[in-house]
Amino acid sequence: MPPQGVALLGSTGSIGTTALRVLSRHRERFAVRAMTAHGNAALLREQVAAWKPDFVALVEGDGDAPASWRRGANALLEAARLPNVDVVLNAIVGAAGLDATLAALEAGKRVALANKESLVVGGALVDAAARRGGGRVVPVDSEHSAILQCLGGRSAADVRRLVITASGGPFREWPAERVRAASVRDALNHPTWSMGRKITVDSATLANKALEVIEAHFLFGVGYDQIDVVVHPQSIVHSMVEFRDGSVLAQLGVPSMELPILYALSHPERLEDAGIPVFDALAAARLTFEPVRHDTFPCLQLGVSAGRAGGAAPAVFNGANEQAVALFLEGRVAFGAIADGISAALDRHAGLAGGDLEALWHADAVARRTVRETLGC
Repeated sequence: MPPQGVALLGSTGSIGTTALRVLSRHRERFAVRAMTAHGNAALLREQVAAWKPDFVALVEGDGDAPASWRRGANALLEAARLPNVDVVLNAIVGAAGLDATLAALEAGKRVALANKESLVVGGALVDAAARRGGGRVVPVDSEHSAILQCLGGRSAADVRRLVITASGGPFREWPAERVRAASVRDALNHPTWSMGRKITVDSATLANKALEVIEAHFLFGVGYDQIDVVVHPQSIVHSMVEFRDGSVLAQLGVPSMELPILYALSHPERLEDAGIPVFDALAAARLTFEPVRHDTFPCLQLGVSAGRAGGAAPAVFNGANEQAVALFLEGRVAFGAIADGISAALDRHAGLAGGDLEALWHADAVARRTVRETLGC
């Protein structure tokens, strides 16, 4: 059987570089046909030299890039639709990944989705695109991969509750006032995961768990009342599923993205991979669970409320969060201002309609503008 073609969107980021490590161990099963990067041309050059994909694209920057490389955001859509690509691994950061997800699904591809914002911003549109084109979403996030594995093909009708675990981030034990004044360096010091800057800050605010709750709602067809979040500092239990008879299944593993990436590529098969870190139950020892401190980390409830509201509210939440996090990483606002900006945007725009792409991008834009105005930037 010939190897499956893979388009890797966001090859130079944290997920992209991890995916290439996994793919390097399975060259007989997968061939990288396309690579795209946002602006890291230097690393992309190294990756292209090693993998020799047919299609290469750089979204922004570096006028010295080879003439054969595609340029601009539309190149992402080209890569997602390539006829020699079977799997599109979407590792683009933020709402910018939505269009590529829609394009891949409409072209009948399997989308290994690390871009959770695709479902947060445009969940109904993603579902419709998959139905039209025959594509399918398989999650890369460790939490949703865990749920998929625990479900084992069972339907939402068998599910009483999904339990998504959160590490608690670097500020799990900090008092609220200290959290609000945390520095960029503090926020990027995650205790268990190595991730990109934006998602690491989302982990520190718990906004990432709000995104994951909305994503789970669309991926698995369960109501928001059936999705809980608990803090699990060891990051060994990646999520749990409670079935209607009371049985609970959990997926465990070391905190590494290599396993969920491999499973998204091979699903429903399981491939032998000696490079995946081995789980040692004795070394894991004590596993603990705690409630979320919602007063200290308000972004979780803000996002879940947006998901419940529907329409453009999730797009407003996501756009406001992306803008507020960007301002924080630039050193222009305090950590506590992230939640303030999101709250202001939702108060003003949560009722916007979100029936099509144009409406969702409008909601995203006004949310970002409101955050800048609210936070004086």
